[in-house]
Amino acid sequence: MSEITAATRPPEPDFSAITTEELRAYSEAENRFRASSAARAILGEPDAGAAIVCQEVALPGRDLPVRVYRPAPPGDGGAAARTGLPLVLHVHGGGFVGTAVQCDWTSSHLAARLPALVVSVEHRLLAPGSPLANAADDGWDVLQHVLRHAARWGVDPARAAVFGESCGALISALTAIRAREAGLELTAQVLVNPAVDVTETMFDYPSIAEYADSPTRDLPQLRLFQRLAVPPGTDAVAVSPLYADDLSGLAPALVVVPTQDAVADHGRRYAERLRAAGTSVRLSEYPGARHAFLTLPGVEPQAEAARAEILAFLRTALAK
Repeated sequence: MSEITAATRPPEPDFSAITTEELRAYSEAENRFRASSAARAILGEPDAGAAIVCQEVALPGRDLPVRVYRPAPPGDGGAAARTGLPLVLHVHGGGFVGTAVQCDWTSSHLAARLPALVVSVEHRLLAPGSPLANAADDGWDVLQHVLRHAARWGVDPARAAVFGESCGALISALTAIRAREAGLELTAQVLVNPAVDVTETMFDYPSIAEYADSPTRDLPQLRLFQRLAVPPGTDAVAVSPLYADDLSGLAPALVVVPTQDAVADHGRRYAERLRAAGTSVRLSEYPGARHAFLTLPGVEPQAEAARAEILAFLRTALAK
């Protein structure tokens, strides 16, 4: 996605009554803003030590865009790119809106400082006719593709982690489960403000009641998210990691929970289930932080500390 030098953020629509056409127009306009230079004041500047390119990955039945962050080669620009890097598969949040560009601040920093190859998946956004299962397939299929062609991508297939925020954390959690089922050993998973329950119990948590309307009005967005994620006739349990039958044997997890978040209890409960299943997990709470805090370093003071914690966790996990 190209940078846009100037963009105006669209007004937030009425998510409780939004039409398909309005949703499409809002998503496109909001993503144009998130990809613009105007948004850098709140989303943060990319790390100068990472090179960022966009490309497409050929997957079964579709070509999917990814945003690739690679540690900049030393010396002049003609130096060969590094090989044998650990892989971090990243999945952005937003559900029905969002772009990998909004995560440049964190993704480029991880690429430069770990160092690692970070591949951020521009998954299919939730929309009528595009349920959560599609987005989950995108995350899993890109991971398989990169690891299948590890030499071409310059990565070490024995050192791979998944990382996501919000809906992206849900997709990352599902990817970690699918990896275990396929006999693929991931090194780590990082789940930031994860929404891990899209069943009828999605709203049955104290944090939903406490933060549904403050500090932002989240409940209408969450209800739209659920309607799009699991339309009638869809198996919501299959895309709700919280209700997975078996959470043992998964990659060690860092679960990051901002406390002023309607889905904070999703993350807490998932950490409890991972721990009970014997999967190594660290639950890290950020008091007073809001849902999307990691992607908003310009306005969220705890974003820097969370990014540093994620870097340290992955550095340890991905060390040779």
